[in-house]
Amino acid sequence: MTRMPMTTKRLMTAHFALTMLLISGCGKIRYPDYYMLAVAPTVQKPALNDAHQSATVAVRPFYTPEYLRQGRIVYRQTPEEVGFYNYHRWASDPGVVVTTGVIDALRSTNLFSVVAPYAGQEHPDYLLSGRLERLDELDYSKNVQVEVKISAQLVNVRTGASVWSGAVTQTANVSDRDVNSVVVAMSHAVQAGIDELVANMEKQLRDKALAAANSGTAAAANK
Repeated sequence: MTRMPMTTKRLMTAHFALTMLLISGCGKIRYPDYYMLAVAPTVQKPALNDAHQSATVAVRPFYTPEYLRQGRIVYRQTPEEVGFYNYHRWASDPGVVVTTGVIDALRSTNLFSVVAPYAGQEHPDYLLSGRLERLDELDYSKNVQVEVKISAQLVNVRTGASVWSGAVTQTANVSDRDVNSVVVAMSHAVQAGIDELVANMEKQLRDKALAAANSGTAAAANK
């Protein structure tokens, strides 16, 4: 029978003992921390006699680029470089949170009779599609900031024509140098972006409705 030299045995035993010591001494297993965007869009005061109150709109899930779909909170040390926190992640897809926020904001305007998530089976008058293009921590400016970019487009389902489109960019300073403060700043920026986007849509649609009504009145008066 072939025997292993004593020196080799001792080396293997020492290596095994050192490995176990390192494993036990490296500390506890670290689990990720999870965060949620806190978005509660400002309630808009409903306008009276709105031409779109009888119309319905379905809202598609807002698209997010691949790097935002990985679940990890994003930071940028330069405009071109994307970094990810290993242990700080989203508990819910930010695109889903933005979609829900836009639906809630639209409902508060009373601009449409029905505002609902798009499921593919309904037949709405309008279809809203959008993108959450940025949700990043910026570390290359003087102060740590966050940047949020949201865009959307409203299409008349019957005609296929775009009746409105808009894009907003919001930035916010981070109060403290910790991830929780980053998420708070992101929540405020997302909320402000949704409010601005929906307010812009509301204004343009109301202006178009008013112009059409005035045009009809003028045409009737000239007959």
